[in-house]
Amino acid sequence: MEYKFTADNFEKEVLQASMPVMVDFYSDRCMPCRAMMPIVEKLAEEYEGKLKVGKCNTDENMQLAAAYRISSIPTFMFFKNGKPEAVYIGAMEKEELQKKADAIL
Repeated sequence: MEYKFTADNFEKEVLQASMPVMVDFYSDRCMPCRAMMPIVEKLAEEYEGKLKVGKCNTDENMQLAAAYRISSIPTFMFFKNGKPEAVYIGAMEKEELQKKADAIL
């Protein structure tokens, strides 16, 4: 299941999560972000129960984007125990994103 992270639920869904979390900071108007959408959706299915995978629209959640210094999108930020563990910027192949997710697990 792919989650939708917002300013209202970020604390509970990401920072207090019992498992590692991958947040895809994106925008609907960003073409590389749109290209990553099916890949992120597939990862959410494949990592169900091991890694919480979701998206955060930077246009709708500017305060979160600013708080985590998101300057380019897509940005994939992995959280573990409520803290950012790794950050990857830019579109990539599914296999590359999987390797990054596996490294967190």
